[in-house]
Amino acid sequence: MEKPADLIKDAFEQKTWHEIHTTDSWRVFKIISELVEGFEKLARIGPCVSIFGSARTNQSNKYYILAEDIAYKLTQKGYGIITGGGPGIMEAANKGASRGKGKSVGINIDLPFEQHPNQYIDSDKLITFDHFFIRKVMFMKYAQGFIVLPGGFGTFDELFEALTLIQTRKIGRFPIILVGKKYWSGLLEWIKDEMLGEEHNIKPEDLNLVTLVDTSDEAVDNIVKFYSRYLLSPNF
Repeated sequence: MEKPADLIKDAFEQKTWHEIHTTDSWRVFKIISELVEGFEKLARIGPCVSIFGSARTNQSNKYYILAEDIAYKLTQKGYGIITGGGPGIMEAANKGASRGKGKSVGINIDLPFEQHPNQYIDSDKLITFDHFFIRKVMFMKYAQGFIVLPGGFGTFDELFEALTLIQTRKIGRFPIILVGKKYWSGLLEWIKDEMLGEEHNIKPEDLNLVTLVDTSDEAVDNIVKFYSRYLLSPNF
């Protein structure tokens, strides 16, 4: 018997290219199929931490090494690792999870450049999406924390999506750890001086939604301490 996601995908694929790309209503079926597939694959993965960062970071970069070390240490504390599934920091995190014999999840995105699944993802835990917004739903729903290393626009998008949802109480609070004081300090100072101080666009307590660290031990300890008072559970 076909799964719901497969049935929806089959129906979508039977339409012609013209019908799909000129009729928004048919795009809904593709969106639903991606959501269903993601929910089915990720619903039972257990406590995981998402690790974000640039796809362009090479293996000799200190942040690549740091991401691998963080992921490895988190697996030793019982956490699985979720990444965007690509190269760079994502590869490093999946590599650390694999080395630690923990769950290694890749939520990949289909792009014309720069993004291909890395080799360290568990074979049954790789999902490739067409839509960025669905991919972000999976990050938010199935991660118990975010660890964010230096990255570009995509990394910032994922970071501020989480901050927005927590600030507006659309999801429960979870730890957001920024790794790399040199990289992130300027942004945090601007948020404090301009967004809070000059324009009053956020509240003082919003600054407490992120924690800035420099080492793998600090990153892991902040996750462990946050959940030392709670039973681990999904965010929704």
